[in-house]
Amino acid sequence: MSDPSPSLDCVEPDRPLVVATPELDLWPCSAPEWCQVVGVFDLETTGVDVTVDRIVTAHVGVLDADGTPVRADSWLADPGIDIPDGAAAIHGITTEHARRHGRPAADVVAEVVAALRGLFDAGIPVVAYNAPFDFSMLKYEALRHRIDPIHSPSPVIDPLVIDKRYDRYRRGKRTLSVVAEHYAVTLTGAHEASADAIAAGRVAQILAERFADGMPSTAAELHTRQVGWARAQAESLTEYFVSIGRIDADVDGSWPIR
Repeated sequence: MSDPSPSLDCVEPDRPLVVATPELDLWPCSAPEWCQVVGVFDLETTGVDVTVDRIVTAHVGVLDADGTPVRADSWLADPGIDIPDGAAAIHGITTEHARRHGRPAADVVAEVVAALRGLFDAGIPVVAYNAPFDFSMLKYEALRHRIDPIHSPSPVIDPLVIDKRYDRYRRGKRTLSVVAEHYAVTLTGAHEASADAIAAGRVAQILAERFADGMPSTAAELHTRQVGWARAQAESLTEYFVSIGRIDADVDGSWPIR
């Protein structure tokens, strides 16, 4: 763009902001207070079916206002079932490795649940990219091992939902690696639980700065807004699928857990 100087008045939440770049200090509003300290959470698993697949690795951590990890807990579980080759190719953990080095799945699930519960009890928002996958997977694993699950995680920050809301017309994929690159967040070791969790947290913090003028000021309010945004995004995707002939498409818009 030849003229990078258009004024940036505070925008409506529905209107995407497209004129500024990460290098320019053009944001007139301060970031909401919730992004000063955020929890981060990610799972790598045996597959994508939250009801039957199992956790392989997990990470729960805390980032400070600069995106620096100030707490980092990671787990490797023996999921108790074979890890399909396709899943191992993504996250790098084979069945043999998990059986030799992983801890009992029940212990891992209990500790992950406890770590997340501690963050929520302390009022720290937890960032999870595509939150319904991770929190639903954890819920079904907890039920499987007779551990009291987190039925209603809150407050949760989902950069996928927020990015779609505030920059809805940007073309291209919305995978974590693509979105992280778009916001100039370094992601080394994609599909490794700690790397993904930390990158997602930093993306959330950048989103909070970038769209501060339209962002809810509290994590609780943002959580509530995301429930509606996720539902609307699912309805829009369902309409698109129907328009291209997939008349049986029905995207589940439940958020942040299913």
